[in-house]
Amino acid sequence: MMDLFGLDLTIINDVVKELMPIMPQVILIIAAIIVPVFGYGKRKGITAWLSLAAVTSALALTIFLIYDSYSGSFLNLFEFNEFTGFMMLIFMLVLFLVVLISLTESENRKHSGEYFSLLFVATIGMTFVAGATDLITLFVGIELASISSYALVAFRKNDPRSAEAAVKFLIIGGVSTAISLYGMSLLYGMTGTTELAAVADYLAAGDFTWVYIVAVIMLIAGFGFKLALVPFHAWAPDVYEGAPTPVATFLAAGSNKMGFIIFFKIFLIAFVAAQTVGGVPELQWLFAILAGVTMTVGNIIAITQTSIKRMLAYSSIAQAGYVLIVLAVATEYILAGGLFHMMTHVFMKGGAFIVVAALCARGIGEYISDYKGLAKRAPLVAAAMGLFMFSLAGIPPLAGFASKFILFSGAVTAEGTWIWLVALAVINSALSLYYYARVVKAMFVDKGATTEKIRVPHSFKFAIAICAVATVAMGLYLGPIMEICEAAAAAFFAMV
Repeated sequence: MMDLFGLDLTIINDVVKELMPIMPQVILIIAAIIVPVFGYGKRKGITAWLSLAAVTSALALTIFLIYDSYSGSFLNLFEFNEFTGFMMLIFMLVLFLVVLISLTESENRKHSGEYFSLLFVATIGMTFVAGATDLITLFVGIELASISSYALVAFRKNDPRSAEAAVKFLIIGGVSTAISLYGMSLLYGMTGTTELAAVADYLAAGDFTWVYIVAVIMLIAGFGFKLALVPFHAWAPDVYEGAPTPVATFLAAGSNKMGFIIFFKIFLIAFVAAQTVGGVPELQWLFAILAGVTMTVGNIIAITQTSIKRMLAYSSIAQAGYVLIVLAVATEYILAGGLFHMMTHVFMKGGAFIVVAALCARGIGEYISDYKGLAKRAPLVAAAMGLFMFSLAGIPPLAGFASKFILFSGAVTAEGTWIWLVALAVINSALSLYYYARVVKAMFVDKGATTEKIRVPHSFKFAIAICAVATVAMGLYLGPIMEICEAAAAAFFAMV
């Protein structure tokens, strides 16, 4: 038995092995505790760089675990597999981008330690949701992410818009939590277990009583608020507009992905398990209708917006409608397509919000009219913004086109009458081109009031470059990322 300085290395090895499934979270937990200590006095300048080092380490470890095809569980409450690793990768990438653009964010310097700590805690909650195998773990992860997000939205406490957005977010979040928790309690009362796999086994027996129907309604309503599905979407534009732009980036590119994991783990697993007794086509049709209404309302209202942050918020609602098609079709292939679209959305929507944040940091307003003549003032930033807009609209050969094509084709090739839903999605995608093109027209065609050059901080340039390269690369070379998505979808369905 080896020892080092009197420590039993066998025990240390056993502890590391036991914690390996949650080691990326352990890194973020340690960082969340340590970083605020450096947020005071002369040492506060180190907080951003320490945070960047922590998230880079957690991201690198997540990539290593995915590359190594690692699988393992922690206390039978959290399971790391290809699906968990993929979703954790998404959350870590979003956190990395937000921390990167926050390096020079002057409004966060006074309380930078608390700011980065809240970002870490919110990400920890999202990652635990990704690997949750139990309703209790799922709920704790949701609330950990939600409560931290409320504080992040209110971070500019002297800004009335930020305070108003935080209050709305808190009230809506509290109501949605109460509704979803009631639905979970009904599900537990019906099945007698909180384990997701055991719930799936119960549903496979075909016991769909009125209690199950009420539980489903409560869960869709409660988590529908968090995902900003129509008709539970009204809070999202106000929150995105009032929140600090890096926080809006975090919510748009990362937080809504957590909502999809919840829907997948509760409903998709139930649908697949219920296929042994003929499935639950009524619920799948309900999600198809929700998907159609959400994408249509999101795109139509986005057309009328003059604020670019509100426009991007309604665009996110429409994008959520596209991904919701996964729950209507409920096949392994379309889940892979949905995961691919979620990954591309990180860079498309995240890149667009980062551009907005960079321009806001240099005094440019948040209205589309403020972007007039931007191509002459900041040509590379304008080019990147145009790239993100066209990708979100689904213009080939960018990532948005590739992910939408795979997602929609999954519905076409599946058994069932989903052609109408695909047609509606294609029409909505074409409709979205109008309001995305408005931004491009303002930047490249309209004349601005001044031609003074805009100097964008280097951290923003780096983050924008990462998003732009990823948006192009995933459109041209989608094979490698699709292999990961297919493995993640297979691992998810293996849990049933």
